[in-house]
Amino acid sequence: MSKQSFVPNENRPRVLLVAVHSPFNKTKNIQSYYDEFLHLVSSNGLEYDEVVYVKLRSVDTGYFLTTGKLEEIRALCEEKKIREVIFSDQLTAMQERNLSELLHSRVYDRTQLILEIFEKSAHSAEGKLQVEIAMFHHKKSRMAGAGVHMSQQAGRIGTRGPGETAKEKETRHIETQVNQLKKELAAMQKVRETQRKRRLESGIPQICLVGYTNTGKSTILNHLTKANVLAQNKLFATLDTTTRELFIDGKKKGVISDTVGFIQQLPHQLIDAFKSTLDELRYADLLLHIIDISDPDCEEHIKVVTKILHELGVEKEMLYVFNKADTPQETHLPEAALNRYQPNVVVSARTREGLEPLIQFLREWHKTSSEEKEEE
Repeated sequence: MSKQSFVPNENRPRVLLVAVHSPFNKTKNIQSYYDEFLHLVSSNGLEYDEVVYVKLRSVDTGYFLTTGKLEEIRALCEEKKIREVIFSDQLTAMQERNLSELLHSRVYDRTQLILEIFEKSAHSAEGKLQVEIAMFHHKKSRMAGAGVHMSQQAGRIGTRGPGETAKEKETRHIETQVNQLKKELAAMQKVRETQRKRRLESGIPQICLVGYTNTGKSTILNHLTKANVLAQNKLFATLDTTTRELFIDGKKKGVISDTVGFIQQLPHQLIDAFKSTLDELRYADLLLHIIDISDPDCEEHIKVVTKILHELGVEKEMLYVFNKADTPQETHLPEAALNRYQPNVVVSARTREGLEPLIQFLREWHKTSSEEKEEE
């Protein structure tokens, strides 16, 4: 176990990050996984005081960490007066609860961290509803086993303990809330489907941007359509699907939509909650898969995006758009690797001029698509 310390801000609870290389984490570049975890924390606006790096050969079902590592973490929390502990991996409800009691701190995992980022980043009514549903589902999963230790307190066989009753009451409340939110979401989806139907009937080509989070999708959308979508160097800066008209050479060539960025181990609650938004991908004529060419793990990120698209049942014509060509050449994906992803273009989203290879592809793609439709 290795650790890093930082100068604490005494005006807030002290925070410990536990970056774990567990046996079920198949990431080839574990440092990249750690860096992404730290980026998630900063994207959530959190400051932290200590980072501990742990490699596990096995995972304890009750506490996640093995006995030796657990004692080291407990001692560190006591010494540094830690009050919040965030794990880079997903914890079960029991592990989270046991760790909280042992460490005398609020303990939560990667899933909760991502949910909190989504909660802060959703701005549209639909996006907020989707995140709220995911939060409720996660909260419900965390209630498993809660209050069990109180269930025998009534004193005789056949009676229901107060802990169990309270849990069931809270579960029913959550289910009622989720059902109401789903009704509201369904009404919004009807409006979206009506808009989509009009687009399909008009024959206007639909293009969707997909990719790992923080690869420059929003910046590309802004330059292609003169939109003003938030583009920041943080994970999940934008969640809400944005659709804009695409003009090339002064002529409308279609509409282009940005979608939520993907990430490895994206919580299933979020995939489920955002399925209605991601349905846009099913109706796309072309997907632009945006990739950070300077990221040493970009090929792993391509696999993550491809896997999620497969899970969603999305099989569409795709252009691989390798972005950030303005970064140092020696950091770029080698040409031999680039050639594995066809067709592709290499661009820089910093300026509209840097997107010229992409614009030229879209110009030719629109011309070919129009000719094919005329032949039909």
